[in-house]
Amino acid sequence: MSFQEDIDDRFTYRAPRPGDSEKYIQIRGLAKSLAYLVASLTPESREQSLAITHIEESVFWANAAIARS
Repeated sequence: MSFQEDIDDRFTYRAPRPGDSEKYIQIRGLAKSLAYLVASLTPESREQSLAITHIEESVFWANAAIARS
């Protein structure tokens, strides 16, 4: 894939297919549970904030994997 094709692919809208919404909901639900667990077991801090941000990033990339497949 050329650089231009890669950019086009990354920024192309993809409508959800049947079944995708359920996958997104499952991923978000488990990530939310993990974020609450991290928040409850760790002190408020930069590290806690980063941990929760990285959980959020994981959801983003998982959703992108579903959308781009």
